[in-house]
Amino acid sequence: MKDGLLTERQKEVLRYRKQGMTQQQIADLINTSKANVCTIEKSATENIRRARETLDFVNTLDAKELCTITAEEDLLEAINTIYEEAERCGIKVRYDTVTLINRVKDANPNKIHARYIQDTIQVYINDKGDLFFE
Repeated sequence: MKDGLLTERQKEVLRYRKQGMTQQQIADLINTSKANVCTIEKSATENIRRARETLDFVNTLDAKELCTITAEEDLLEAINTIYEEAERCGIKVRYDTVTLINRVKDANPNKIHARYIQDTIQVYINDKGDLFFE
C-alpha cells in the first residue's frame, strides 16, 4: 500500500541500499530480480526528485526573488552576488560560504559543472535568510 510518495517496497529497497547492499543482494533477499530492484530504485529516486522539486517551489511562495545566476558564471562569483543582493535587501543569509556552495550544487546538480554555472538559476530568499533555487 502506498501511503505517501513511496511504496513500502521502494522504502525497503532504499533502506537496503543505504546499508550498502548491492542490487543483486537486495534481489536475493526479497526474492525478485536485479532488474526489478533497479526499476524500484529508479522509480523511488524519481519520486524523491519530484517531491523535492515541488517542495522547493512551495518554499519560493514565501520568499522573494533575490537574483539570477547566469550561465557561464563562476560559482564563487555567484555566491558573492547572492550575499551582496541579500545585504542590499537587508536580509542576512543563514549559510556560510561553504554551506551555500553545497546548497546551490545540491539544488542544481545538472546546472553546475566544476566551478561554472551551465544554466540559469533563479535565487529566492525569505525573511529568515533561507535560500531557495529554481
